[in-house]
Amino acid sequence: MTIKKTRTAILVSGRGSNMQALVEAARAVDYPAEIVLVASNRPDAAGLEWARSQGLPTASIDHTRHATREAFEASLQQTLDAANVELVALAGFMRLMTPAFVESWRNRMINIHPSLLPSFKGLHTHERALAAGVKITGCTVHFVRAEMDDGPIIAQAAVPVLGGDTPALLAERVLAAEHRIYPVALRLVAAGLARCEGEKVSVSHDLKASLPLYSPNL
Repeated sequence: MTIKKTRTAILVSGRGSNMQALVEAARAVDYPAEIVLVASNRPDAAGLEWARSQGLPTASIDHTRHATREAFEASLQQTLDAANVELVALAGFMRLMTPAFVESWRNRMINIHPSLLPSFKGLHTHERALAAGVKITGCTVHFVRAEMDDGPIIAQAAVPVLGGDTPALLAERVLAAEHRIYPVALRLVAAGLARCEGEKVSVSHDLKASLPLYSPNL
C-alpha cells in the first residue's frame, strides 16, 4: 500500500550531516516524509553539493544579496511554495528568522539542537556543558518558535559526559545521537504522530520503554 508522504524541505548552511541522515532515512518506502528540496542561504554550502550528487532538487538563496531579513525570507518562501513544501526541517541552518516567518510555519518547522533543551541554548553548547560540569548532555528536536532554540520538544537523546572529554570528543558523540534521533522525530511529525497541544508535544505512538541512563555508570 502506498503511504502519503509529507513534502519536506531541508535547510542547511554548511555540510549538512543531519540532512544526510534525514535523506538516507527518507529512502525507505514506508518513511512518511519525502525530501523534495534542499535549500541553503550559502551558495558554497557543502550540503548543497552533496544533495545535488544524490539527485535532489536544490536551491541557493544567498542572504548577502538581500537587504533585510524580510527580503531574504520572501525569497525563501517563494522557493518553498514553488516546491509545494509542507514541512521544513532545519539542519544546521545558521540564520535567525523573523517572528512573522516563524509564525507562518508554526508547527510545520522543526530544528535540532546539540543540547538537552532548555539547557545551553545558542552556540558553544559542548564547551558550556563541560564548564558547567553536567554529567549528561545530548540533543533535542523541537518545533521552531521565534526565540532562538525554543519551542515544544518532539524528541531528545541523552549522551553521558565522560572523564577526559573535550568539546570535540563530546560533540562527536552528540552528533552521532543527532543522526539517530532526527530521522525518528521527522517520522513522527510527518506521520502526524507528534502534535502540539499548547506548547507541549503529544506523541501518539507506542515508544519502546528504555532503562534510565546513569552517568557515571552504577
